[in-house]
Amino acid sequence: MAIFTNGNKDPMPTVAKTVDSNSQMQEIKGRIHRRLLDRLNLKIIDQLEAGVVRAQIGDIVRDLLDEESIPLNASERTRLIAEIQDEVLGLGPLELLLADPSVSDILVNTYKQVYVERRGKLEKTNVVFQSDDHLLRIIDKIASSIGRRIDESSPMVDARLADGSRVNAIIPPAAVDGPILSIRKFSVDPYIMKDLVGFKSLTPGMADFISAAIKARVNILISGGTGSGKTTLLNALSGFIPDNERVVTIEDSAELQLQQPHVVRLETRPPNIEGKGEITQRDLVRNALRMRPDRIIVGEVRGAEALDMLQAM
Repeated sequence: MAIFTNGNKDPMPTVAKTVDSNSQMQEIKGRIHRRLLDRLNLKIIDQLEAGVVRAQIGDIVRDLLDEESIPLNASERTRLIAEIQDEVLGLGPLELLLADPSVSDILVNTYKQVYVERRGKLEKTNVVFQSDDHLLRIIDKIASSIGRRIDESSPMVDARLADGSRVNAIIPPAAVDGPILSIRKFSVDPYIMKDLVGFKSLTPGMADFISAAIKARVNILISGGTGSGKTTLLNALSGFIPDNERVVTIEDSAELQLQQPHVVRLETRPPNIEGKGEITQRDLVRNALRMRPDRIIVGEVRGAEALDMLQAM
């Protein structure tokens, strides 16, 4: 099945100049991207495997480059095709960072300032967006993919990518210097308690104490700053919960990775455009108490749900 339509295939005027600057490359990329969208059959893209769509997009871009006789060397051509594929199918310049297993957080402060966290340390990258509008399009793509909206009247959004990564975005007027995007990447293989002991995050005695506390069914509260490992520890200690117990998890963005077979996951929901339909953590905590849980795990306690949680204890 082909993903292109019979759009305008008339050749563009030949580009006489050699591509000798990044601005020229970005201009070419933007023009080819726009022509590509004219040819794509967007209605069937979601029906095809990502690999098939990516290959066909590559073929169309090569045809467009040939039509314009753009003087690119093999390396530039390959890079341009990959960047356009990432724009159409993914999150543009962030795709390389999302694919890097050593990156745990991606922090976009402005369209031209992107940091990552690797092994607990922040590093500035050479990744940039073309403009505020480019970054805003990526943010809107994330929000719309899960049925959320972000605009001047609602300038903040929490979301989750298809792979489970957690996203927070803020745009003007709340963000003074332009759109801001933060991504906490989802770990495919969650750490177990043995790993944390191996990293010297915990001593063997601490791990034994936590194991005993779980088996004794005591209430446990995990506290710490952003990025301190709260979710990592919660995932690890959940490994001591017996398989025959019913566990209900409650989160703003589902990121816990419990391995037990009897787990029910609940997630909050913001209000819709009309301001209706909101589901808060407090709503979910109250509802979870009616679900015959053996354990209730609340991802974060930051508001009125603290009262219901304490009463449940």
